[in-house]
Amino acid sequence: QVQLVESGGGLVQAGGSLRLSCAASGRTFSSMGWFRQAPGKERVFVAGINWRGDYTYYADSVKGRFTISRDNAKNTVYLQMNSLKPEDTAVYYCAADTNTMMRTPGSWHYWGQGTQVTVSS
Repeated sequence: QVQLVESGGGLVQAGGSLRLSCAASGRTFSSMGWFRQAPGKERVFVAGINWRGDYTYYADSVKGRFTISRDNAKNTVYLQMNSLKPEDTAVYYCAADTNTMMRTPGSWHYWGQGTQVTVSS
């Protein structure tokens, strides 16, 4: 059974940092990514990474502040979030699939349950 489990969310002040983790089980995935969904808004792409970790891509809103990485030995993907802003407040979801570099949620078949990130001003 495939499962993605996120952790690391929480409450942080603006300018602070958090690191999210997503542990996959049941299989490995060549593509992994992060999306977020704020209250009353659609789920949107945040960051993605390929199998080797040598190709990463980001939403413009987080570029330069967030870093995605992965540890294939642990079957885990991370999202280091620095210089957090109140507008980063959302539920963050881990996504996984095979060879997708798409930024649309519908292109990813496997999802975690989400972890809440709240940034106070």
